Amino acid sequence: MNEKELMILKLIRQNPFLSQQEMAEELKMSRPALANIISGLTRQGKIVGRAYILPEENEVICIGGANMDRKFHIKGKAQLGTSNPAAVTQSIGGVTRNIAENLGRLGHHVSLLTGAGKDSDWNAIKEASASYMNVSNVEQFQNASTGSYTAVLDEQGEMLLAVANMDVYDLLVPGLLMKHEAAMSNAACIVMDLNCPKETIESIKELALVRQIPFVLIPVSSPKMDRMPKDLNGVTWFICNRDEAETYLDSAITSEEDWKKAVQALLEKGAENVVITAGSKGVYAASKDLPVKSYAAIQIDHVEDVTGAGDAFVGALLHSWILQEPFAENIQNGLMNAAKTLQSAFTVRPELSANKLKNELEE
Repeated sequence: MNEKELMILKLIRQNPFLSQQEMAEELKMSRPALANIISGLTRQGKIVGRAYILPEENEVICIGGANMDRKFHIKGKAQLGTSNPAAVTQSIGGVTRNIAENLGRLGHHVSLLTGAGKDSDWNAIKEASASYMNVSNVEQFQNASTGSYTAVLDEQGEMLLAVANMDVYDLLVPGLLMKHEAAMSNAACIVMDLNCPKETIESIKELALVRQIPFVLIPVSSPKMDRMPKDLNGVTWFICNRDEAETYLDSAITSEEDWKKAVQALLEKGAENVVITAGSKGVYAASKDLPVKSYAAIQIDHVEDVTGAGDAFVGALLHSWILQEPFAENIQNGLMNAAKTLQSAFTVRPELSANKLKNELEE
C-alpha cells in the first residue's frame, strides 16, 4: 500500500465514524480523490465495514457522458479516398463530465455516474477527473468502449466530418443506476444529460419527483431530443439551445416573440426554471415565478475555443443556484463562466474557482 492509503486506514482505525469530508480535510486532499482511494481499499478487502460512510448530504450527482474527444487537423487540402497528413489534439469531454468538473472546481461535492469501457481512454478520463469528482461509482463494461468523439477539420478549422461512439451509454439501463438510489436520494441535486436511454431518463426523473430531489436535465444535441421524457414535471432546471428547443417543441424560433414563447412553452410542460441559450445573443430564461427575460451575453474580444462553453454556463449557474442566490445572479454566473471559457484553450478552464468567479463578476 502507498502512503496515502496507509494514512486513510490509520484515520479510520482512530475514528470509523469520520465522514469522507472530515478525512479529506485532515489529509489535505480533495474529497473525490479520497473517495477513489477508499473505493480501491474496499475492493482490496482492506476496508470491510462502512460505519464511516454515511449518505453524503449536498452531493451533486451527475449522470451521463464522459468521453475522449479527438480532433484531426488536416495539413493542406483534404482529399477523399486517400491518406491525409494531419495533426491530432486530444481532450477529455462529455457534457455531464464537463459540468461535474466545473462544479468540482467551484467547490462542490460531485459524484459522476456513467458507463465506460475497461480501456486506456477511461484511464485517461479518470486520471483527469478524479481531483474534482468522485469516479468510484462509474460502471465499467468488459465488452464496450469508452465513449469517444472524433472530428476531422480542414486548415481553417472547419469541420469536414465527425464521428461519435456513444454505444456504452445505452448500457446504463434503469436497474443498473438504481443501485445508487440511496446516494441519489440524499443528493443536493441530480444532473442528467440525454446520452442515457429514454427509459433511464424517465426512471431517474420519477425518482427525483417522488423523493423531491432537484433534477436538472441537459440535452446534448438535436438528434437525441427523442430521448426527452413525455413531460417536464419534476424538472427543476431545463437548459437547452435553440436547435434543441425547436426540435422538442416542433416550432421554429426566429423572432424575439418566438424565443419568449418557447421558454413559456417549456415552463408549461412542467419545468420550474427554463433557459434557452442563444449563443452570442445571450440567453432567454424564466421561472414559474418570474417572467421570460433576455440576458445579454458578456462581451469578449476574442474566442479561443467554443468547446465546453455551454457546460461552463450550466456548471456556474448551478453553483449559484445551490448557494441560493437570486435567479438573475444564477444566470449571470453562468454567462460569466461561459465567456471566460470561450477565451480559454481548455474545455474546463483550469483557473476556475468560486473566488475567481466571484471576483470576475465584481470587476
